[in-house]
Amino acid sequence: MTDLAVVTVTYSSGDHLTAFLRSLRTATTVDHRVIIADNGSTDGAPEAAEREFDNVTLVDTGANIGYGGAANRAVAEVDPAVEFVIVANPDVEWTPGSIDELLAVARRRPRAGSIGPLIREPDGTVYPSARRVPDLVSGTGHAVLGKVWKSNPWTAGYRQQDADIAERTVGWLSGSCLLLRRAAFDSIDGFDSRYFMYMEDVDLGDRLARSGWLNVYAPSAEVIHRKGHVAGEHPELMLPAHHQSAYRFQADRHPGARWAPLRAGLGAGLWVRSKVAVASARRAARNRADSPTVNAVQPPTMEA
Repeated sequence: MTDLAVVTVTYSSGDHLTAFLRSLRTATTVDHRVIIADNGSTDGAPEAAEREFDNVTLVDTGANIGYGGAANRAVAEVDPAVEFVIVANPDVEWTPGSIDELLAVARRRPRAGSIGPLIREPDGTVYPSARRVPDLVSGTGHAVLGKVWKSNPWTAGYRQQDADIAERTVGWLSGSCLLLRRAAFDSIDGFDSRYFMYMEDVDLGDRLARSGWLNVYAPSAEVIHRKGHVAGEHPELMLPAHHQSAYRFQADRHPGARWAPLRAGLGAGLWVRSKVAVASARRAARNRADSPTVNAVQPPTMEA
């Protein structure tokens, strides 16, 4: 019996998955099992990984059931006695000792339900992965102004951009890389599988906190996240999913007849924003296709 399992969800993740698994070898000295929940890959990468790595188990979810649902399916394969489960995107690369450091933080903070590392972009930029839970005001301000006025106070407050890079309790942590205490994860029934993609990590962190657990940012551990390969290739699917998830998050927290007008207005506004975002992504894709430097341009991504 080990104290650790690592879960990742794949959807034609290609070479990212190989880099994930190879870097995992130096991330921890703890014996661990890796469970890949595959949502319908067509590139053969999950099957190749199961053949190459002795500690990898592949679970076919049977369809593209979304990130949270697939993560839950993989965690269900882990013995409940395993104390910690890592859920991480396959485009994460681990730095040496990073998981051991996350485990050390978890063990000295017994009320920590989730622990998240410092996440760097490939160019070394620190990604704001430890954030506040958005309320209606901050969430709307960020959604409306985040792309056109990046320094607006709602986005800055939501992303905690001015906070010190130090170990601290936060509202939620990026689901691209999370160490989860199994007892905490099970106590809230894991991810809400109604979220196909995006906001499932916000929802998880909020529900953990409401249940008395802590979400702890642990920048003493670092990973690299080469994000956006799926979202950039399928904006017509991913961008609407993002807006639907944003609606679900706020609608769940404002139930009943009293809040019905607000839910209706929020739904309409997010529907319009989704259409605009998809049209913008399509224009950007056409521009890249027409550009002679297309191979040097990264695909667009959608951030929460």
